[in-house]
Amino acid sequence: MQWRSAARSRTNARLQVRMGIHSGPVSGVVDVNERTNVAGGGINTAQRVMDCGDSGHILLSRHVAEDLAEYERWRPFLHDIGTFEVKHGVPVSVSNLYSDEIGNAKLPTKLQAVRKRRAHVRWAEIGAALIVLGAIIAGVLFFARGPTTSALRVLDKSIAVLPFENRSEDKANAYFTDGVQDEILTDLAKIADLKVISRTSVMQYKSGAPRNLREIGQQLGVAHVVEGSVQRAANKVRVNAQLLDARTDAHLWAQTYDRDLADVFAIQSEIAKAIADQLQAKLSPNEKKAIEQPPTTDLAAFDLYSRAKTLVLTAGLSATGEPDERKAIELLDEAVKRDPSFFDAYCQLAYAHEQLYAITGFDHTPARLALAEAAVQAATRLRPDAAETHLARAQYLYNGLRDYAGALAELEIARRGLPNDPRLFELTGYILRRRGQQEEGLRNLERAAELDPRNFNTLQQIALSYQALGRYAETIAALDRASAIVPDNAETRANRELFYLCWKADTRPLRQTIDAILAQGPGAIASAADTWFFCALAERDPAAAERALVALGDNPWLSNESPIILSHSFGEGLLARMTKDEARARTAFEAARVQQEKIVQAQPDYGPALCVLGLIDAALGRKDLALDEGRRAIALTPLEKDVINGSRVLQYFAITAAWAGEKELALQQLEAGLRAPFASEMLSYGALKLLPVWDPLRGDPRFEKIVASLAPKNN
Repeated sequence: MQWRSAARSRTNARLQVRMGIHSGPVSGVVDVNERTNVAGGGINTAQRVMDCGDSGHILLSRHVAEDLAEYERWRPFLHDIGTFEVKHGVPVSVSNLYSDEIGNAKLPTKLQAVRKRRAHVRWAEIGAALIVLGAIIAGVLFFARGPTTSALRVLDKSIAVLPFENRSEDKANAYFTDGVQDEILTDLAKIADLKVISRTSVMQYKSGAPRNLREIGQQLGVAHVVEGSVQRAANKVRVNAQLLDARTDAHLWAQTYDRDLADVFAIQSEIAKAIADQLQAKLSPNEKKAIEQPPTTDLAAFDLYSRAKTLVLTAGLSATGEPDERKAIELLDEAVKRDPSFFDAYCQLAYAHEQLYAITGFDHTPARLALAEAAVQAATRLRPDAAETHLARAQYLYNGLRDYAGALAELEIARRGLPNDPRLFELTGYILRRRGQQEEGLRNLERAAELDPRNFNTLQQIALSYQALGRYAETIAALDRASAIVPDNAETRANRELFYLCWKADTRPLRQTIDAILAQGPGAIASAADTWFFCALAERDPAAAERALVALGDNPWLSNESPIILSHSFGEGLLARMTKDEARARTAFEAARVQQEKIVQAQPDYGPALCVLGLIDAALGRKDLALDEGRRAIALTPLEKDVINGSRVLQYFAITAAWAGEKELALQQLEAGLRAPFASEMLSYGALKLLPVWDPLRGDPRFEKIVASLAPKNN
């Protein structure tokens, strides 16, 4: 959160100020005089809000007021005073916060004049971010007690623990080194008085490569970084750590620890406490106790756990991470077998099972869910009151049972002990998104990105949230943020132009991007092959579609439409149908049906899998069976329970009905699908206008009217 204040007069030794508060992007910068400051759109808007006020005013931007209004105790103090144009003609919606003790109840002089000139001004959209209640309270206390803190002070206590260098002769100790660095980071993240960047973001800054600490600090939004090295030999370990000011490259603290290997966890705790002391961070008794608790006493189990944790992280960033997930589970099973009291390993094991069950959907079976539940129960038995236990329960309730209220309640408890864990905000965002609270869910994802700014997956999810809202320009902007982190990622480059195709029904940018990726070499297109196939279908280019299917291999296509997973055989059937090769189409769809029937038999109550089976049966001319499967899929996936999966199943049933020759039903389902809370690529303007899957409806005036209504207003 950002606020701006300005002194107006000094009367009876009391400093009179005005204040503008807004939430939005902000970053640390170093000016030409080597002084640290903050800048960004959030600061600019806070300044403009403040400029509307007189002495004593506490003025809030729209989103700050909305978030604060969620808390009953604050509502009496919030007073909407309208929307007004400020610098450069930018409109801002302003609320006045005041009570009998603080604030200024009078309408600001500037706004009185503006209100006389204009009775009504159109509301402007302001970039969304989650406002933490504690920060708001700090802002009010700032006014009441004087300027005792600032946004810069908060920045001063921000830190990133960069990957440590493995100096062991045995390079296999790299995972051990990663584990030491991760434990130090995890310990620091338990301190509420610090802002600590997540491992997903820092792991990109590999050790051994030259580091520009100022640039890293700006990219991560922190003032300090920790670097270090680990050397392990026989039963000895040497750990070196140093704290640096990322703004000046100044060395603030350094220490080398030479100990017995068994003391490595004590070293990690000592380093975390020393760094906290250097940053003058307050450490509560509970935080001190949590930091001092070793993860395990079995170093072999710790090695297995460290390897598995890295695999789980990398698998979560890949669309084809199933092998890594299964390997991670094997390693974690070994770790808890060696040390049955290894609490963190059980938490990680539960999440790995949930990834296979719900996040990637590769194994959505009762057996996989039971394994996740068993791991959660084991963690609960070991440490029932730990914040990590409540997070593990929340993840299980969400991923396994879709119990949103229960998951949110567990997250609220977990927040007290995990103040810097982006997973809390990320999971809250996903839950709210599935409940249909898209804007609030998006704000939570943006908050997660503040703690994990280089998390490629989170930025992609932010893009998908904008796409679900039909806000394609912001979708593309979010993907640009992701591409800035991994500029050579073919999938993100292709997805950017895919969303442009969905928005504008223009395939040219996507085709040009695909051509550029193909020019890099035969394997470069692999992660974007499904998007290439989508483009080839939209352009009715059989040769390109054939090449895309070859590049796709055995992987499913249309990965952005998860959990609707369409196999390679299904894609082959679509291509054959587009080229009027009915014999090949039938053979391909029959093969797809055999595969899909096995999936449905393994998970009979999973609506998305049954939905795909209905699509295949419609393609094979089994009309009644297809419609029955589609209707059962909708019944199994109600919108009230799951907005995302429910919307997808509802939307794809429109295609099933169209392929089954039920044009009236298809049009009804299409309209219902377009009203669904979560938008689909297959129901976008570009898809409806160009894709052959909608050919059975093409030419019908009602269908053409629907397509025309979705056309962008400003081409």
